[in-house]
Order: sequence, then C-alpha cells, then structure tokens
Amino acid sequence: MTKKYNLYLGKGGHLVIMAEFLVRGWNVAIPEVDIGDDIFVVEDHNGTVKRIQVKTSSVTQRKNTFSAQYQIPYKQLNRISTSLIYYVFIARKKDDWAKPIIISQEQLLDYVQNKNVGSQLNGNVTLYFSYSENKVDCSGQDFTKFIADFTDFPIIEH
Repeated sequence: MTKKYNLYLGKGGHLVIMAEFLVRGWNVAIPEVDIGDDIFVVEDHNGTVKRIQVKTSSVTQRKNTFSAQYQIPYKQLNRISTSLIYYVFIARKKDDWAKPIIISQEQLLDYVQNKNVGSQLNGNVTLYFSYSENKVDCSGQDFTKFIADFTDFPIIEH
C-alpha cells in the first residue's frame, strides 16, 4: 500500500471509532495538535474525559484467519499519567471493519513488560494480532476479552 493510502485508511479507522463512541452517547473531540492522543471522549453530564489512541491496519488474509500489525511508541505506552490512554486497534478487512480491540494503557503495558507481547525495535512496540472466528491472539497471548470491550465506556442515555 502507498503512504497516501495509509493516511486514508488511518483517518477511516479514526472516524469509525469516533462514530461508535458517539452512538454510545459519548461526546468526541479531536485535539488540534496530535501529541499522542487521537481523540478525547467526554461524558458530558459529569465532565469525565478519556484519552484514545486509535491504531488502524489493513489485514493479511489467510485461509480461515487474518492478521494485522500495529506499532506504538514504547515511550508513550510506558508514560503512565493520571489520565490513562485507551488503545483501540482496528483492522480493515476486504469490505468491512473487524471489531476493535480496546485495551487500557496499564493492561497493554503489563502484557508487553510481563508477558512478552510484541517486539521492541527503535523505540517502538510492534504488535501482531492474529484473528480467527471469535478469537484474537498476540504473541501467544489471548486478547479475545478485549474484542469490542467497551466496559469502561458504558452506553450513556441522553
């Protein structure tokens, strides 16, 4: 794929995730300057703001499975602040989007540091997800529980 296509794919992933948060009742904002947060989601009635980093990938199709690769800066992952980042990994299949993987910064950091998930090179962590019918693996670890896990983003009735 060309670099230009990747820009379109990445923006498409952002918009899909933003739309999902909106229909769940969360307000969505895009920071004017992207220094690690792609979107903010806001629970309007109490002012709760959550930081979202969206990573989008095309897939490599296999017979009954597909895989997607993502890169995140280790420095960002390892920098824990009072407001955690939620990583949302979304993959574009041939004609549709796979269900997103949603994982908090603390959870992902634990997998990287303590369960040997991903590979580190040049300051980045590369994650290689393998998707089968109802399962997702990364570096031999089961990530199925993170498929469309909106636990920390309950539906807000307006």
